[in-house]
Amino acid sequence: MGKSLYIAEKPSVAQEFAKALKQNMKRREGWLESDESVVTWCVGHLVTMSYPEVYDPKYKKWSLSTLPFLPETFLYEVIPNVKKQFDIVSGLLNRKDVDTIYVCTDSGREGEYIYRLVEQMAHVKGKKRKRVWIDSQTEEEILRGIREAKDLSAYDHLSDSAYLRAKEDYLMGINFSRILTLKYGNTIAGFLHKNYVVLSAGRVMTCVLGMVVRREREIREFVKTPFYRVIGKFAADQTRFEGEWKAVKGSRYEFSPKLYRENGFKTRETAQELVNDLKGSGGTAKLVSVEKKK
Repeated sequence: MGKSLYIAEKPSVAQEFAKALKQNMKRREGWLESDESVVTWCVGHLVTMSYPEVYDPKYKKWSLSTLPFLPETFLYEVIPNVKKQFDIVSGLLNRKDVDTIYVCTDSGREGEYIYRLVEQMAHVKGKKRKRVWIDSQTEEEILRGIREAKDLSAYDHLSDSAYLRAKEDYLMGINFSRILTLKYGNTIAGFLHKNYVVLSAGRVMTCVLGMVVRREREIREFVKTPFYRVIGKFAADQTRFEGEWKAVKGSRYEFSPKLYRENGFKTRETAQELVNDLKGSGGTAKLVSVEKKK
């Protein structure tokens, strides 16, 4: 009977799987192994999509004449700075004494994509592949995930979705970054007094940049607005403390247009009216409840 190989997305997760298996694991360079099992890991992405110049050297120079870049078949390559771990994982996936692969990358589209790329580049064939889908890394959940693991083919649609999103991101980033730079790079470089400027665009980064810009505009256009709080000094059980007035549910100030926010008024006069009302009622306060938190 062959060994089972467990492949996680990160070293820390692989360590949790090794602990949960409760086998006499011996540490190797890039994996853990017992008489029954092998546990290894990626370090995030080990494989990525190739740059345009890999398809054809002419794409190395940015030019409007080579846009849009829309390859019929996409190329992939091992990321250079993690090639050592890829070689280790690839060798383990193809070991003759390994007959079952448990895919333990993160439960989601990105985790699925990370493993599928590794399997694709490692040219894995003739192995039983099972998908471990867990919600946490507790021992109980890990063992449940292994016990109930489905055949990897059950997640083929998730894999297809991951590949499609990656291709979309790639094409958007490559084409829009190049055309924006070619069209507006020199103008912006001149404005910034630089020799050149690269304008990067992408599905995620462009949205995040938009959020940053909107927030920066809010900050720059912010106008200070004073509001008035009512603070009282109290004593209870020989303890002195300050209390802040707040418009609670059911009070006459709830939803009042005079409020700036629930603990303050728009005008000093309105705040003073409240103070005068409290003084008129004897200036006393009733302690309703005490809540202690650690």
